[in-house]
Amino acid sequence: MKVLVSDASVLIDLERGALLAASFRLPYEFAVPDLLYERELRNYGGETLLALGLRVEELDGDGVALALRYRRAHPPLSLADCFALTLARINSWILLSGDGGLRALAAAEEVECRGVLWLLDRMLEAETAKLGALLAGLRAIAAHPRCRLPMNEIRKRLRRYADV
Repeated sequence: MKVLVSDASVLIDLERGALLAASFRLPYEFAVPDLLYERELRNYGGETLLALGLRVEELDGDGVALALRYRRAHPPLSLADCFALTLARINSWILLSGDGGLRALAAAEEVECRGVLWLLDRMLEAETAKLGALLAGLRAIAAHPRCRLPMNEIRKRLRRYADV
């Protein structure tokens, strides 16, 4: 089974759209690095995520060193994001992120990177969420003031989901 390493933003968007449970029914395993879990998720729905099946993974010494090199070379990225990228890279897993800087670094490091919209498409294909839930979820994500998803892609999906 493929493993998806998520940054916090993807999980937050899924929670905003009430689509966390549907995403964990996909034929993937979800993982985060332990540093990200401790700093950003433990006190913000961490127990729910663990109950859904979230894996919390540790980096070894070499992995920590690589994450620190990413952080020094790319100061706008958080340490948690650098740990997520490193976890995905060393295991050849897919990174899930909505952060443009992290996505660009992942591409430069040849790490496959996907985002929330890709996950919504997978939920539609796998029928892990009803169409109405996907539409409502995407609308809720898009309506949030911190939404950074491209509006043109949101509109495409809203039209596509309406046509299904």
